Amino acid sequence: MPSDDQPINLTHHFLIAMPGLEDASFARSVVYLCEHSARGALGLVINKPSDIKLRNLFEKVDLPLDRDDLAAAPVFQGGPVQTERGFVLHEAVHGEGQPDEPVYASTLAIPGGLEMTTSKDVLEAMSTGAGPRRVLVSLGYAAWGEGQLESELAENSWLTVGADPAVIFDTPVEQRYDRALALLGLQAWTLSPEAGHA
Repeated sequence: MPSDDQPINLTHHFLIAMPGLEDASFARSVVYLCEHSARGALGLVINKPSDIKLRNLFEKVDLPLDRDDLAAAPVFQGGPVQTERGFVLHEAVHGEGQPDEPVYASTLAIPGGLEMTTSKDVLEAMSTGAGPRRVLVSLGYAAWGEGQLESELAENSWLTVGADPAVIFDTPVEQRYDRALALLGLQAWTLSPEAGHA
């Protein structure tokens, strides 16, 4: 149990929306937290696909997409902040002779082996058939200011569990909520929409 002066750090964790959370952006959502510190938190919703496919997104930025494995993949609604901006969550990619340096500009290295890139160079690499193999592309992100996420956790709006990249990259979208709950040994039907207060 962290002490009061030791803030919790939920970087590389999933936030799983409780049934009582009815906000349109977050109802039944699973958020992957890319960063969490005393200043706040930033994450991407990983289970709310948009109507846009990756091939359409690449057309919009004038890039071909030479990756059959990705062309029909959905672009996700990553959250309500900066919904016109793209975020690419992917496995860590390292350059030759620089094992700890991200390959792409504007990349946040996340403890746990993932990276989030906001620069176009990752899309350019993917367009040629290179780039990271496992990716989730979203428009927008979720953000919490200082103390905001902690207060939502105290209100029982979210469950938290260490992230499993297989839920992000290998699990069908419609199963991600249940799969994330299963990491806690829970099933959706066992959760009450009412916040519990002892």
